[in-house]
Amino acid sequence: MEKMNRRNRFGLLTIIALLLIFFAGCAEKGSTDPQEEAPEIPPLSTFLMDFNSFDTTSALPKINGITLQQQDANWRWAGFKVGVWNLVITVNLAIPVAAFVESFQHEPVQQSDGSWIWAYNFGIGNSAKLRAFLENNEINWEMRITKPNQYTDFLWFTGVSNLVATEGTWQLNVSPNDPKPYLDILWHRNPQQGSADVRYTNVIPNNPGNGGYIFYGITNDTPFNAFYDIWNVELNNLTNIEWNRSDFHGHITDPLHFGDTNRHCWDTLDNGLIDITCQ
Repeated sequence: MEKMNRRNRFGLLTIIALLLIFFAGCAEKGSTDPQEEAPEIPPLSTFLMDFNSFDTTSALPKINGITLQQQDANWRWAGFKVGVWNLVITVNLAIPVAAFVESFQHEPVQQSDGSWIWAYNFGIGNSAKLRAFLENNEINWEMRITKPNQYTDFLWFTGVSNLVATEGTWQLNVSPNDPKPYLDILWHRNPQQGSADVRYTNVIPNNPGNGGYIFYGITNDTPFNAFYDIWNVELNNLTNIEWNRSDFHGHITDPLHFGDTNRHCWDTLDNGLIDITCQ
């Protein structure tokens, strides 16, 4: 019996020793926690939708010096739909976009609580603090912007991204004078495959357009490897645009505008983006 007890004690001590070794190893691995190094800021493309990818106006061919207008109605309507969102975003998000763009030019400083802050000036008289901290195995982001004598440390947007920056969200407020929710951004990216998507959704409380969105993506599909989906919640209308990023031929469906759910196509850029019969 005594020999058996010794064996049991020896076995227990062995198990404890193994557990200590195991947890010590885990602790060593924990030293590579993302908070030990500054997290990488998600790419600008996760925040600012690429509206320029559909802007070929300057490249339009001309006939007798006059830019084509009547023969490219399908492409032109698609460009108009995208342009509406582009205008809204450009006007309303100029300051937070400028602050985010500038952040990539600066180095962060670690704070006593383990978080990291990028602090810098931008534009005319503006200053920004982009803060990142780890929580629930995700990176949280906060952008505070100051303009002397107008507003101080206004929390213009927040965000969450996974540790490898392949997916995340941003939430933007309207402005210091109207600090209510404005826009939700949902993004995904796969650098290895070269695919990505970004969705802007109107989240303004009690706004007639609340829930409306524009969804942009690039894919490896053929022949169309880029798209926009535009949902107008007030008109209950979904517009879908697909095109080829190399030669720009594509199509649009817009039930409210065309009066049907058919695709309406246009030719390549070299052929003037003119309306063609869909194949």
